[in-house]
Amino acid sequence: MSGTHESGGTFGALRTQLQDAATAFADGPGALEGILLGMVDDVDRAVREPLEIFPVCHHSPASAVAMARRLREKQPKVVYLELCEDMAPLLTELRNCRLPVAVQSFASEIDGFPADWAPLSVVAPITEASAEYQAIAYALDTPGVELVLVDRSSDHVFQWDARRDRSATEPDADGGTGTGAPAAEEEAALHGDAVGVEIGDLRPRFAELEEHLLRHGNVRHWSEWWHQYVELPLGDADHVTYRQVMLLIGSLFRRLAPGDPHRVRVDEDRERYMWTRMREHLAATGTDPEDCLYVCGAFHAASRVEEFGVDGTAGSFEIGPRTATKWQHGLIPSSHAAIEAQFGLAAGSVSIAATQWAKNLKRTRVEPYRLAGQAGAKKSRAKKSTAAAPAPAPAPVATAPDADADKLSGFLQRPPVLDRLDEAELLGWSVEIVRAARRNGYLASTADAIAVFETSILLAGMRDRAKPTPYDFQDAAVTCIEKDTVPGRRDVRRLVEIMMGGDRTGQVGYDALPPLARDVHDRLAPLNLKLQQRGVQRALLDIAGRPELERCSDVLWMLRYLMPHGAARPIMGERTLGERPIQESWDLALGTHQRALIELGYEGVSIEQVLEQRLRRTAYGPRATAATVLEAVEDATLYLRGRRLADELGARALEVLSAERSVDGAPEVLRRVRRLLAYYRTSEPVLPPWIESFVKAGYAHYCTLLPTAFTDENATVRQVAAMLGFLFSMEGLALSLGCDRTQLELAVAQSHPVDPAKTALLWAAKTQLGTMARSELRERCDALLANPLVVPSYPRYLSGLVHALEPVPALTDFVVEAVSNAFGRLPDPVLLPWLPTLIGTLRQGGAELAPLLIREAGRVFPGRLTALDAWVPPWRAPQPEVRPAAPRGTGGGPAGTLLRAHPATCDATAALLGCDGAWSPTDGPSAGAGAALTGRHPATAQALEALLAGV
Repeated sequence: MSGTHESGGTFGALRTQLQDAATAFADGPGALEGILLGMVDDVDRAVREPLEIFPVCHHSPASAVAMARRLREKQPKVVYLELCEDMAPLLTELRNCRLPVAVQSFASEIDGFPADWAPLSVVAPITEASAEYQAIAYALDTPGVELVLVDRSSDHVFQWDARRDRSATEPDADGGTGTGAPAAEEEAALHGDAVGVEIGDLRPRFAELEEHLLRHGNVRHWSEWWHQYVELPLGDADHVTYRQVMLLIGSLFRRLAPGDPHRVRVDEDRERYMWTRMREHLAATGTDPEDCLYVCGAFHAASRVEEFGVDGTAGSFEIGPRTATKWQHGLIPSSHAAIEAQFGLAAGSVSIAATQWAKNLKRTRVEPYRLAGQAGAKKSRAKKSTAAAPAPAPAPVATAPDADADKLSGFLQRPPVLDRLDEAELLGWSVEIVRAARRNGYLASTADAIAVFETSILLAGMRDRAKPTPYDFQDAAVTCIEKDTVPGRRDVRRLVEIMMGGDRTGQVGYDALPPLARDVHDRLAPLNLKLQQRGVQRALLDIAGRPELERCSDVLWMLRYLMPHGAARPIMGERTLGERPIQESWDLALGTHQRALIELGYEGVSIEQVLEQRLRRTAYGPRATAATVLEAVEDATLYLRGRRLADELGARALEVLSAERSVDGAPEVLRRVRRLLAYYRTSEPVLPPWIESFVKAGYAHYCTLLPTAFTDENATVRQVAAMLGFLFSMEGLALSLGCDRTQLELAVAQSHPVDPAKTALLWAAKTQLGTMARSELRERCDALLANPLVVPSYPRYLSGLVHALEPVPALTDFVVEAVSNAFGRLPDPVLLPWLPTLIGTLRQGGAELAPLLIREAGRVFPGRLTALDAWVPPWRAPQPEVRPAAPRGTGGGPAGTLLRAHPATCDATAALLGCDGAWSPTDGPSAGAGAALTGRHPATAQALEALLAGV
């Protein structure tokens, strides 16, 4: 079509004028002539199409007013809408919502796409001041009218996206970024990381063109240019003028777009897709194209593909099948800020568009369409009359002889209409912004209101405008009121946006929520709170007085686990293993986080099901470790209060632990196993089989890895200490289950660390096993302090001893002694650099280590400062000599009598304790094993004598 230009026809005069202009400005016919005449051809082609094409721009008040006016004039029987075809079933639920909301397609389990793309999400935001909402409201509430969505499915959005390397900042074919809104403001993140689709993205893709328009239009960003040079002129235009101008703009941006092969292919495939769907529907229903209306973006209305029109050729394009990905659909709340962030619009532009929509309705007296029962909207009298009567015949305007007349030439040649300054409106703005500024801490006065008023007029004049726009007023307010610092949370620019309409946030009604979200609201009904309202609400649960509130507590703790931080935040109360709640206090913001609650509904029909799925996903994921699986076991026990899932995940933890070859998660494994053992021992008659198997396997596993961990540079002291802590603290249970203590003794004997901290840790382990006496350990530490070559590294030995409190808490008194000696004998150049390491060690394991040291230090050191000078450390005080009881005759008192009465037991005990000596039939135990026992353990012998003497 663009290659041949008819001299006559509807736009013959316009073609002649553009050809002359191209010749004059370009010094002869050429590329410029082809572009200009091609634009006219695109408009002519779209106008002459039997199926009426209605071009729109997203969130445009002018498009919405023109849409409402045209629907009342034409009364089409079929409305084809450029929107993902799989979103159609959700549109009827819009009446249960307060706009703006977004229609969402969501897939968490994908099949046919790269795994790192999951989850997939597509959103289509809808506001009242949009042409698509007018079309939806008309079609759903008018009897005999069918609404058909013809754009590619959500699955095809990502199928076609797979043909290129996705870029985090490159806009998609509809203007979305694919990365979602920034998280600077909570409202701007309502769409998350979803890919945005919208009807009618009209923005120059040619950067130089946009820069040229902004510079010569005296504006800062594209939203302001569109408001000034398109929205305002088309606000009062008739249908024919509006349609031709929008087609011309779409053709201009299309022809001047950069030659990105992928983007061009996606745009053209979308147009082929939509025209293919429309022809299929027309053929299947036999509908007359004259009774249809095709609502699409102006960019796609000026299409040049072969499939264009009801008479277009099918070509080689075929709609491919969808993948096996299971898509979920729902409605999520949206906001003006989220729409602006999603599609790269200027902050406040959607709010200004909503204000302009209200002005257009009041000025043109066009009655808009609203869905029956729409929350937050007034009932439309015109809608009632339309719904009461059958669809009337097309109005005369639709079939008038001048419906396809050339209105474009007159619009382009007409000088801009100079709007008369509305002083009352501007004065009201000036007074209101000063009032808002004072409420937010600015020292603004009446003089500032006058300055804002005059500056707005001045800026408009400098920018060749007779009437200040909201953007001029915003710049004037910032200039006159903004100081060096912002005294409150909001600056003046944000205050102007709020004053112009604010950031309106939508809400999905109860009836439009998925089953899971409705179930949550029903189960929390005893709290008597309006949970759908935005903001934070305080919930007080007196569970002791009202036991039925415990079920609400269960729901709140699961919501806290599943939803983002802040949705359900406990103020008082905690959930731990083995404890029942008495009273709790919560801050709830489910209305603010409604999107997250709705997306939970895509994963299951109840929060218990979703929680179980997530715990299984964590336990069976490729990055699962024994620690993370044990955490899932603990969470299952805490929130689901059942043994079935916990036992299943516990068996999985055993599998993961057996496959691990590192000790990175040893501290976390030790902490969680101890906690689970303590819980099961107090709440269950017997231990679950999985935890017995876990302790048994863990004992053998860590014994095997211990020698390697002592020499491995990547294994930290804390991790090795946690391994020893597992072996020593679980030793009793492991031995009762059939483990052999020789494994641990051999593992310690085969360990030969080089690192000083690990060496000290090994000494502590030998002390616990009995292969190193405490006196020998003290001698080694004293030797280290006495060796000037080793003194600089002595703090590292101390760090190992501090970590040894985890596996050997009985060494607490010795560690206090060693630290005290270090403070007393180490020189300052060595001691002071070590103090941060000591503090870091105690902070890292503070929950277990610091209380032990503090308690022991409080017991050893004097409680008063005056007693410090005369205080002698216990380890330096002379130890009283303990003399064993002198053996008398055949046994030395009652102890000898007892040993003599049981010679076999005496020999066995002596052999176990390593005492030499044989049993003498004549002398009894005094000359053999009994004497060795009483001599080596005098205190025990004396205690036994006293006990037997009392008997």
